[in-house]
Amino acid sequence: GNNPFNPAMVGYAVLIISFPQQITKWLAPHGLVQAELGFLNQMGYIFAGVLPLGLKLDAVTMATPLDTLKTRLALDEQVKQILDLPIFGNLAGHGSEMVALGFVAGGIYLLVSRIITWHIPVAFLGTLFVTAGIFHLADPAHYAAPLFHLFSGAAMIGAFFILTDPVSSPTTHKGKLIFAAGAGLLTFLIRAFGGFPDGVAFATLLMNICVPLIDAYTQPPVFGRKGRRS
Repeated sequence: GNNPFNPAMVGYAVLIISFPQQITKWLAPHGLVQAELGFLNQMGYIFAGVLPLGLKLDAVTMATPLDTLKTRLALDEQVKQILDLPIFGNLAGHGSEMVALGFVAGGIYLLVSRIITWHIPVAFLGTLFVTAGIFHLADPAHYAAPLFHLFSGAAMIGAFFILTDPVSSPTTHKGKLIFAAGAGLLTFLIRAFGGFPDGVAFATLLMNICVPLIDAYTQPPVFGRKGRRS
């Protein structure tokens, strides 16, 4: 292919802009739901939209951990207070740590198999970690710790499986470092100051725009010159 943008991120961006409420819902861990739905109740909800008496939609889905953090920060709550909620685990949302570690395991396999190089994952995660760390040190009451950002949302899948798309990413090693560092910085800025709780998709698309310019300025010099052969 010769597509300038990551196709998966284009599709995701269109969906999250068109259907923000549906896309940003998150299946709550088993221990957080008020009641477990049986098979017939599940079928009734899927086909008729009817829940058992006394249950609301929040018993099936709820806001994602990133969305919960962003919403409650807007209500002037502090990070430590928010992270004490049952939705959160040791590092991020309940269950999301294991999902992130699964993506890391898959990414390590891609690295060992030499399907991808280390430049994009390391630059992206490193920039996200450092940027989040700076803001957290400056104001820990309003900015979550770096590990929270690494293990939340699409950070890990973005680092190993999205940004490394060979068609829409730079071709040079130096260009990959610049590309991924920019995506990591934008991801944090969108999470902290943007209108969406996670910023990996939009950061990827914004950096995709810069790929031709990055490639143009990071190509190695070509030695020799044109001229007539003697």
